[in-house]
Amino acid sequence: MHITLITPAKKQTRNGNRISALRWAKFLRQDNNTVKIQTDYNYTKTDLMIALHAWRSSNAILKYKKLYPKRPLIVVIGGTDVNKFLQIDKDVTLKSMELANAIVCLHDLVGELLPKYLHDKLHLIRQSATPIPKTRKLSKQFFNVCVIGHLRNEKDALRAALAARLAPAESKIRITLFGKAYSSEWAKKAQKEITINKRFQWLGEVPRWRIRQEYSTTDLMVISSSQEGGANVISEAIVANVPIIASNIPGNIGLLGQHYPGYYPLKDEYALLNILLKAETDPNFLESIVNHYQHLKALFLPERESKNWLALVNKVTGAK
Repeated sequence: MHITLITPAKKQTRNGNRISALRWAKFLRQDNNTVKIQTDYNYTKTDLMIALHAWRSSNAILKYKKLYPKRPLIVVIGGTDVNKFLQIDKDVTLKSMELANAIVCLHDLVGELLPKYLHDKLHLIRQSATPIPKTRKLSKQFFNVCVIGHLRNEKDALRAALAARLAPAESKIRITLFGKAYSSEWAKKAQKEITINKRFQWLGEVPRWRIRQEYSTTDLMVISSSQEGGANVISEAIVANVPIIASNIPGNIGLLGQHYPGYYPLKDEYALLNILLKAETDPNFLESIVNHYQHLKALFLPERESKNWLALVNKVTGAK
């Protein structure tokens, strides 16, 4: 088949949307499909469209359906679709989902946020990750905490830095933030934090190999987002045995589970500091998190994600 995969992320970007699209294309090509990744539909001949984001890809969806009204469409919904655009541009967002033959979500709790009439179309496909190739080697000088996320409102990316400011003098906590500033305002905030917070460094946007290198040396990861559609960094941390401290939002709970021990209240740097200090001083706490991963790892294997994608494509196209 000829498959068009629409993502709002441009070719040169390193954000999650682009990485996801590249991974899905790789899976689909294994079944002898031709896959073209585009940011908008250019009316090329195609047998199936897979569109990442109901709202951001809505124009591409409408163009495809106008040209091929009976050909199948899969829409992958992101965190901003259910947490933002269903409120501020409901008609456009719902239209994309209504036109879809199948809706893919990336964590367990998305269905609670969608109208019931769409539930029959909903398919959960968790994003996968490959383990790091070497044993993790941690620093004795610092307690290293990484934050991986671009600097924008939804990520609340400086919350861990704010928590580290409050740490007692004897703490070895050090925060490293990876991600691009989406505005000059966010860049200024990060730069200011560097000047006033000796525990914080911002390395900007880096290649994927550098992120994977960080998994080998960091003590834990903080995911401080106010909204997520099913962050791939969670998958990566789980298979790498990197403990996660996460904001208690549906996008995190839907991947880590209701009883995960590493949650803190969203945007509460005091609560975040308390759990970071617990992680720094109590090895049993970190061990409990890694033990929790053992029943999750199989859910994030690449072969599982690949199998689920190929099965769904065969279902919507009628292939055997």
